[in-house]
Amino acid sequence: MLSAPISQEKSGVARQSVFITRAIPEEGVAVLNEAGLTVHVNPHHRPLQPEELIKEVGRHDGVICQMVDRIDQKVLQAAAGRCRVIATCAVGYDNIDVAAAAKLGIVITHTPDVLTETTADLAWTLMLSAARRAGEGERVVRAGQWRGWGMMDFLGTDVFGKTLGIVGAGRIGTAVARRASGFRMKLLYHARTSKPEMEALGARRVALNELLESSDFVSLHVPLTEETRHLIDEKALGRMKRDAILINSARGAVVDQDALIAALAGGRLAAAGLDVYAHEPAVPPELVRLENVVLLPHIGSATVATRTEMARRAARNVVAVLRGEAAPNPVRLP
Repeated sequence: MLSAPISQEKSGVARQSVFITRAIPEEGVAVLNEAGLTVHVNPHHRPLQPEELIKEVGRHDGVICQMVDRIDQKVLQAAAGRCRVIATCAVGYDNIDVAAAAKLGIVITHTPDVLTETTADLAWTLMLSAARRAGEGERVVRAGQWRGWGMMDFLGTDVFGKTLGIVGAGRIGTAVARRASGFRMKLLYHARTSKPEMEALGARRVALNELLESSDFVSLHVPLTEETRHLIDEKALGRMKRDAILINSARGAVVDQDALIAALAGGRLAAAGLDVYAHEPAVPPELVRLENVVLLPHIGSATVATRTEMARRAARNVVAVLRGEAAPNPVRLP
């Protein structure tokens, strides 16, 4: 058996059980324990292989998964019959076949709101680091290659007073825009509908092409769907200013990664800041070798407070469904 329970059954009475696909903060486990659920956790510090996941999901009443777990039709069919809820510790759920889950009567939940501000902070970390060549400079210092201050060394670009284009004006995109006021930036945004919250910040809604052509910084905040896959492709990159900077803290496949590498290597784009990649955890060596890109290991929500609250919310969703109550944060079919 892959996992052992970390809370025991009492008096030989079988209790509902929950499987956690990879360790979460203890505060989330405590929510499950306090509800009288038996908890099983993947003991390995790695994502489960598909066959391991299939083997486990049908043994439990609920599952808490993470964005690295592919919850496809095969996994859901294995879960059907006993499993009533699958809660992902994430806002996005492109790793889950939501339509198949609905047909099988399995509730899917996620954790919106809690990571908005943290992820917005991370987008700004990428923006400032890419603009000021912070990663490149740190590598030089750590390698012992810095020879002292030089007037022409590590010349970057200003952020203050520039134009920021935000693609996807949901919670995180709006939080990123809100932070731009301190830098007195001009704001453009692209979204399917007008967003009063954005326009209250002085942002102007424009078509994607206009945003790409006019922005000094482009920050991506859209979910990964068939519509947004490779939204930023070779043509889109070609519309951007040669001295522009692209920021992606959304999903890797929103950008055509090969086209981005070509643009960065060929000088058709000044720089990029990436927290996400097309085939995580694989990062193309061609991308790693480029100095004009900041690369982070998908840490948009990685603060103690945020990850702890994500775990709590996922656990509360599971508890609610197993009690026969409505989930606080259900994922609904479009």
